[in-house]
This record gives sequence, C-alpha cells and structure tokens, in this order.
Amino acid sequence: MCRFIESIKVFDGVFYRLEYHQTRVRLTFKKFFQDSEIIELSKAFKTLEIPQKGVFKCRVLYSSEIQLIEFVPYTRRNIKTLKLVETDIDSLPYKIEDRSLYNAAFAKRELCDDVLMVKNGLLTDTSYCNIALFNGSEWFTPRVPLLYGTNRAHLLSESVLIEKDMKVDEIYNYQQIALFNAMIEFGELVLDIKQIETCPPTP
Repeated sequence: MCRFIESIKVFDGVFYRLEYHQTRVRLTFKKFFQDSEIIELSKAFKTLEIPQKGVFKCRVLYSSEIQLIEFVPYTRRNIKTLKLVETDIDSLPYKIEDRSLYNAAFAKRELCDDVLMVKNGLLTDTSYCNIALFNGSEWFTPRVPLLYGTNRAHLLSESVLIEKDMKVDEIYNYQQIALFNAMIEFGELVLDIKQIETCPPTP
C-alpha cells in the first residue's frame, strides 16, 4: 500500500501552516482511504512532547492511519547552483513516501547543488522545493508544479505569487529564482538566474 508524508515546520514549539497540511491530508483520504476516518493532525500532536526550542521537521508518515511521527532537527541545505534536467514525474496534489524518481533526477545534478526539473518544456520544481521566478516587479510560480506544496498554497492565498506557465527557453526573461518548501520560507533562498546551468536540460 502506498504511504504518504507530511513534513511540517516546527519553530520554537509552533507548527507552521498546519491547516494547509491538514487540507492535503483530507485530499489524500478522499482519494485513497474513503472508508477510513480522516487523520486530524492537531489531535495527533496533543499527546506528543513538542520541541520548544529551535527548528524541527515534524515528519508524519501515514496510510489509512498514522504510522510514525518524529521530530528531526532541521538544517537548510546550501543551494547555490541548479542544473536543468528533463523529467516525466507526475504532478501530484499529495506527497508520497517513495522519492525514487526525485532521487534519480537529483543524481543528474553533476557539479551543481540541485536540479531544476523541466517537463514538456516548462519549469516545474527542484528536487525538494517549489520555485518562483522574479521578473523585476512580480514573482511567478509554475501553474503546474510536480508537488502542490503547502507553503506554495499559502503564498498563493496571500497573493504573494502568481501562477504562470514558464517555458525553459524563456528563463532569462527573469532575474531571480526563489526556492521554498514547508521548511524554507519564501525569500530565505534566492538565487540569481545566472546560477542555473545554461546548457539545455539533461534528458
């Protein structure tokens, strides 16, 4: 049976964007576990000892019921360069445990720190992050990412980002690229567009 994951940021005992993670859990249950009672994350956390100091990744592994909850100290990876690679990974609104396809794409990074995946000529995600590109006045995020992240959903709801199809061959119409996910806040990790490998995407 397929298993799913929610990775939730906890900073000084506070859960970030918990309602967005809960929304994704509900969507997962609607598709895969219609006959099961939906997991309520806030209830599951009530009996746990929550770290009160520092940044932790709360990793919730579940199928029709919770199988594991763990709190892992978090240190952000240092990303300075991205390699364009082709992918055919399916775009999903839920987060599966199996990362084999993402790991295979990441293995193509060569001397870069991470990959920026291209599907059907359009920019999508890095191996761990959603992305947004800045044109000098506005930030745009791919209309169809590989993973519909919780931070992405929050930023769209706040009108910080605008959804748009972004062609790989138009990448230099933009000045900067921001990488963000449940653990990395928007604006924490921003690269100059020139830090993306300039050669065509690796197949």
